[in-house]
Amino acid sequence: MARPRGTDGSLLASLPWTLVALAVALVPHVPYLPIWITGAAVCCGAWRYLIERRRRPLPSPWLRAALALVSFLGVLFVYSSISGVGPGSALLAIMASLKLLETRQRRDQFVLLFISIFLVMSSLLREQYLWSLPYLVVSVLMIMTAWLRTSATPQESARDSIRAGSRLVMYAAPVAIAMWVFFPRIATPFWSVPIDTSSGVTGLSETMSPGDISSLSRSDAVAFRVTFADAVPPPQERYWRGIVLTQFNGRSWSGSEPLFGGDRGDVQYLGDPIRYRITLEPTRQQWVFALDMPYGWDLPRTQLVQNQQLARIRPIDQRIAYNVISYVQYRSGRSLRDPFRHWYMHVPPGSNPQTAEFARDLRASVRSDKAYIDAVLRKFHDEPYFYTLEPPPLGSQPVDRFLFDTRRGFCEHYASAFAVLMREAGIPARVVLGYQGGEVNPLGNYMIVRQSDAHAWTEVWLDESGWTRIDPTSAIAPERVEVGGGAGIGAVDSVWGLAGPAALWHRLGLTVDAINARWNDWILGYGPDNQNRFMRWLGMDDPGWRQMLLTLVACVVGLLALISLLLTLRYRPPRKDRAATFYRRFVARTKVAPRVGETPANFAARAAGASEIPAAAIDRVTAAYLDARYGSESDAALGRLAAAVSALR
Repeated sequence: MARPRGTDGSLLASLPWTLVALAVALVPHVPYLPIWITGAAVCCGAWRYLIERRRRPLPSPWLRAALALVSFLGVLFVYSSISGVGPGSALLAIMASLKLLETRQRRDQFVLLFISIFLVMSSLLREQYLWSLPYLVVSVLMIMTAWLRTSATPQESARDSIRAGSRLVMYAAPVAIAMWVFFPRIATPFWSVPIDTSSGVTGLSETMSPGDISSLSRSDAVAFRVTFADAVPPPQERYWRGIVLTQFNGRSWSGSEPLFGGDRGDVQYLGDPIRYRITLEPTRQQWVFALDMPYGWDLPRTQLVQNQQLARIRPIDQRIAYNVISYVQYRSGRSLRDPFRHWYMHVPPGSNPQTAEFARDLRASVRSDKAYIDAVLRKFHDEPYFYTLEPPPLGSQPVDRFLFDTRRGFCEHYASAFAVLMREAGIPARVVLGYQGGEVNPLGNYMIVRQSDAHAWTEVWLDESGWTRIDPTSAIAPERVEVGGGAGIGAVDSVWGLAGPAALWHRLGLTVDAINARWNDWILGYGPDNQNRFMRWLGMDDPGWRQMLLTLVACVVGLLALISLLLTLRYRPPRKDRAATFYRRFVARTKVAPRVGETPANFAARAAGASEIPAAAIDRVTAAYLDARYGSESDAALGRLAAAVSALR
């Protein structure tokens, strides 16, 4: 016998709640999902509601199977895989949407709500933002409410279901907090999943072409946050070293993959150390940023590799925090052997010929390499070179056009041109990408380094001092800075008299960032170290995993017992009615069966003629019962009732 495909409208009251719960679970995934999956979810939800409202038949199994196959192939085509957070979330979302088209009974709604819980939890695998906690509470509350609405009686209102769902969430919250606090944390997870890479991450690249960093200058995204143990170094010493580029093809600079296992290079550390802690945002690269020059760090599987670059064996695909010791005064390298010297002096033959000729002529006119460096810096300072975020295009010979034609550029233009001028003059040079500066947030006493602080500078080899940092951008006169682009908002605010609101927005941004930083440190950063510190605060010195598990079990059992006690007290049966107890005893002694809905007075009149008990005794008991139940002197009447019933023999 064929299964009926029609609907009878029995789910019309609870189906909208299920659709809302599913939509709330899908919201965090929408920015990462292909647009066709979001559209399919909306269409399936609207289609299923119309089917229920108009009592139409559900789609045939063949159509549902075809849609499921096409959706699976679509996810496989978009992601080239079905494993990982991105493909897994996409499959879960599209299958939940298609599940709506075969939802026939309340049991099917329960399956959909169960899938919704998985969708909510999978959104936390990407990132736990500050809004993740309120979203988690609201989404779970909505799912619980929808769950209760599927089995609600017609007399039960939506407000009653919301209250019941809120109580369930409140009862579960202490147990969840106890498990989060006391569950043993380990340095490496039991399992891991590939992180979704469908969306790009703003940051520095391992190659540099004209205009790359200028695009970052318009981004206020946080690159990392820094907390200094002592005084904050001055701005001229805040060079955050990252990627070193050594290869030049005439237009672009590139680096090389880090080579692990070698030594940190010949670095002599001078002066006093600077101790600080960095919280680095995900970059999906191996390079680790630190104040130039890093000396010590506690980030596992991280080394100072060739060219004094700090790199990690695995790419940084999640937020990490690490402590660093750096020396801003140092000497990098004591000798440079000929093969490496030629490597750092290589320029493609025939590239930027005007620059090459100018460099040879200028070098011949001075006595030393240092004098040549000073002459190039004077050229940038004295001649009309401009610093701008919107440089003109440079063409196939970018250095020639920049130095002798446009004379407008960003930091990578000056760093690239300076390095080429050095190499053409026989001075080894390389380009360093990183960040320069940072803004101190007084609300949290830490420094914010944003993507807009991305910077490029040059290192040149001098026999008497090794690799020496030269920042040619600093040679540009301040009056020749052309801001332009998105960075000109402050100027527009000043013209329209909006400096006050702009400052207010800036302070508000610092406040939000301070809250984010605390969220990252206290919640997302609650790892083995923070857990051990919290356990020591509770009086447990260096607890083992067995002690932690026993503590967890004890806390959970205690909380469950407390919650059970509260539920017992809330839903305990009402106290026994003593007046009703005495009256039932009286009725039993009369040996007369009461009738349904019969009043005490009618029963007394009927029992007076059918019972062996005297009518006067029956009237006394009845009068005392009515006084005890409905009179103002209930205690005294209850005593008279008890005495009258006891007198019956």
